[in-house]
Amino acid sequence: MNDSQHLFDARLDLVKQSPGVYLMKDAAGLIIYIGKAVNLRSRLRSYFTPHPQGTGKVLAMIARIASFSTIYCENELEALILESTLIKKHRPRYNILLRDDRDYPYIKVTLNELYPRIVKAFRIGADLRQGARYFGPYLTGDVHRALQALQSVFPLKTCRRQLPRDIGKERACLNFHIGRCIGPCRGDVSADQYRAVMEDICRFLEGRYSGLFDSLKTEMAQAAEDLNFEQAAKLRDRVQALEKLMAKQKVVSNRPEDKDVLAIARNGSEIALQKMEIRQGRLVAAAAFFWPEDDQTDTEVLTAFLSQHYPDAALVPPEILIPVEINDEAALTAYLSQLRGGRCVLRVPRRGRGAEMLQMAGNNAEESLRRHTLLGGSGQTAVQEALNLLSDLAANGRTLHRIEAYDISNLGAHDRAAGLIVFQDGRPYRRQYRHFKLKERTAPDDYTAMREVLERRMARLDDQEFGSRPDLLLVDGGIGHVRLAEQILKNARHDIPVAGMVKDLRHRTRGLVLPDGRQIDLRPEKQEEQATEGKSGLNHAEQLALLRLLTAIQDEAHRFAGRYRSKLGQKRSTRFTLEGIKGIGPSRRRLLLKEFQTIKRISQASLEDLQKLPGLGKAAARSVYEHFHSEG
Repeated sequence: MNDSQHLFDARLDLVKQSPGVYLMKDAAGLIIYIGKAVNLRSRLRSYFTPHPQGTGKVLAMIARIASFSTIYCENELEALILESTLIKKHRPRYNILLRDDRDYPYIKVTLNELYPRIVKAFRIGADLRQGARYFGPYLTGDVHRALQALQSVFPLKTCRRQLPRDIGKERACLNFHIGRCIGPCRGDVSADQYRAVMEDICRFLEGRYSGLFDSLKTEMAQAAEDLNFEQAAKLRDRVQALEKLMAKQKVVSNRPEDKDVLAIARNGSEIALQKMEIRQGRLVAAAAFFWPEDDQTDTEVLTAFLSQHYPDAALVPPEILIPVEINDEAALTAYLSQLRGGRCVLRVPRRGRGAEMLQMAGNNAEESLRRHTLLGGSGQTAVQEALNLLSDLAANGRTLHRIEAYDISNLGAHDRAAGLIVFQDGRPYRRQYRHFKLKERTAPDDYTAMREVLERRMARLDDQEFGSRPDLLLVDGGIGHVRLAEQILKNARHDIPVAGMVKDLRHRTRGLVLPDGRQIDLRPEKQEEQATEGKSGLNHAEQLALLRLLTAIQDEAHRFAGRYRSKLGQKRSTRFTLEGIKGIGPSRRRLLLKEFQTIKRISQASLEDLQKLPGLGKAAARSVYEHFHSEG
């Protein structure tokens, strides 16, 4: 970066060497980045040098700085809190921001009102300071399921009557008579009684089921003792509903502990952060948050999430498990402890149950990201735009309703498989996915395998079992695979466009290869290309939309083919394991697997169980037993 890019004198000698927050602004005075520092002068000096260091995103931000301002703080904790508040207020372009849209609603309990209501909210409101409680954020479908669960356990008011204004004006509705509402509209239920129900609901939404469960059972026993059998029956139904809900929840710890588990997954175009809430040893809630991948490190993503999410969270747990160490751990721990009103620690587990929880969160993050990508990221409008771009580049502008993608998966000469997946109008159409078991050869050869698969598909192109004819074929590979596919289509006299999906050295989807040899790169090498058209002729938004679609297709094809190859490998391993047993031929192998299902169960079977199996015979049963129980 040369000196002409800065039209102002930074005058860092006037900046104090103290903690604080700095606000970077562009030529129009718009705040483009907000950061904190223990030593403001030192941090700012790292930006305003002849040769600043950083990622492409950082360098692009520096190039746009026209002025800056600072706010001094007493300590690093104060700076962290101020930074978080200002980022939420100004939402600067170059900060990592939590999404703030209608995809992540909250459940709000208006405890600031005399007769609290339960409503869905899309923002944390100012009434939080007056006592309203917010729970979430949830995915939209999860809010609906959470409200259904509430109504099954609690006598919850669901009508539109406003209290106390409408008390005594109308008869109680059906919900009161069937025990699903305590009927505050009748006038014989005090505000305190009604609020007690709402407090229980808040405990429920916090995942504190054990105390609630014990409380309901105590009330039920007391009602029965008082001969109030109708009330006892209602409480029994609520206890059973709560038991049913608790049975569905996964127990992840044998201790009644509270903690959150955070994990991150990436696919090259987007980042997913998965949050799992463990309450009293049970997994009670999970949510995923997404960002475009833009040079952010895992540490930066975690720091942004911890400082922006937890100030509005319903509960800050005493422990948060994270996948990597973070730079601001001391300040963030102090901030989270302040929010909680008690000790909160950040921990990177290396072994034991904590590491297993982190692995589970990581698996969920990968699955959430895969589903998010398959569903088009930002919605159907983005999917259709990506399809239009793909059509212009690879299909001469024809409408793309059905896209077929092929992938080969193998481990050496054995367990060779191929997968055909179908995307219909930009969405996966799993009913028409197909596996291909390939002929065994002496060495792996993707070209021969692809030829076999495409020739078999072209021979059944008009077979309705495969669905309609594709508008575009995508093969996993470069120009060689594309020209092979084009030749097979030409020989079969089918006019179907073909393109190849290529990956970079990190095995991320990179772009398209066309039959004329052109390679459309969708992953710009330099960050500054994002502001203008890259080598593909597409702007950054178009590149991201198309990259997201191709990533979804290529990853799904790879997953589907790999799953079948793994299944073949398991079958071969099972066959070889049993083939090594004297006297066990094909019919007896089938008999054993039909009875015990897996090799593990066969190995665990007693000699008596094996001898009871009709058709196996005592000698063969002993051979099987000794094979798995020999001490040598």
